[in-house]
Amino acid sequence: EDVDIPSRRVLITGATGLLGRAVFKEFNENNWNAVGCGYRRAQPRFEQINLLDSIAVHDIIHDFQPHVIVHCAAERRPDVVESQPDAASQLNVAASGNLAKEAAGVGAFLIYISTDYVFDGTSPPYKETDVPNPLNLYGKTKLEGEKAVLENNEGAAVLRIPVLYGEVERLEESAVTVMFDKVQFSNKSANMDHWQQRFPTNVKDVATVCRQLAEKRMLDPSVKGTFHWSGNEQMTKYEMACAIADAFNLPSSHLRPITDCPVVGALRPRNAQLDCSKLEMMGIGQRTPFRVGIKESLWPFLVDKRWRQTVFH
Repeated sequence: EDVDIPSRRVLITGATGLLGRAVFKEFNENNWNAVGCGYRRAQPRFEQINLLDSIAVHDIIHDFQPHVIVHCAAERRPDVVESQPDAASQLNVAASGNLAKEAAGVGAFLIYISTDYVFDGTSPPYKETDVPNPLNLYGKTKLEGEKAVLENNEGAAVLRIPVLYGEVERLEESAVTVMFDKVQFSNKSANMDHWQQRFPTNVKDVATVCRQLAEKRMLDPSVKGTFHWSGNEQMTKYEMACAIADAFNLPSSHLRPITDCPVVGALRPRNAQLDCSKLEMMGIGQRTPFRVGIKESLWPFLVDKRWRQTVFH
């Protein structure tokens, strides 16, 4: 008769967000019992948990007893962090440390999602062992979050990733997809940053890495510490915008490359490229080509529907 194998349980914070939705879906579709939690947009699909409420956090972890927790929730908008530093620090640092402590209490493997913005961008590519030097408050809070996680849970993992894109609910959900309107409305010229070197990364790929890391850890308790994952196509926002235009056969002559360092908003690193060889050596990773991933993500937002019919029918 069938042996009842207890299901592998994973808890995902920030499951309503761009990355969290992809992580939830990836585990859910690969024989994991996944529970997602969110806050403002949680119900009815996900559990509504305020991560700043330590009792609520304790209760869900003790009730569900997850084997793995993927911590995607964060304030990840650098300019918002600058304007609301206390709230950002509460979520990015205090809540992360508390989650790590609770995870340790039930023996769960915690994956804390961090950022390439912990580096100053002056000497890429960056290995996990390179010394961080964040330029903006967002990078500082995420670095403090890393420390809080590893201090409270020595078996945890930190996964640093760069700018993300994927299947968005609104174009503003990603710094990559938000450019689509400027690309589509070619009747007015649009200035595009052509200074900062980025490595746009599909959330589906990050989700796969999280699942592979979790499954490797189930077999090998030495899987812990800091890891890097990133797409491998180097592009400025101007180059991404041109690639988007090209993918949809749209004009790009109205897009203007701006090669000066941006003067408004939080400071950004020039090139914080992540070296991903550590995960690659472990046989972990997946990369969707930018043109493939961006087409998949953006076609629902295409204004000219005639094009859509020629491509999909």
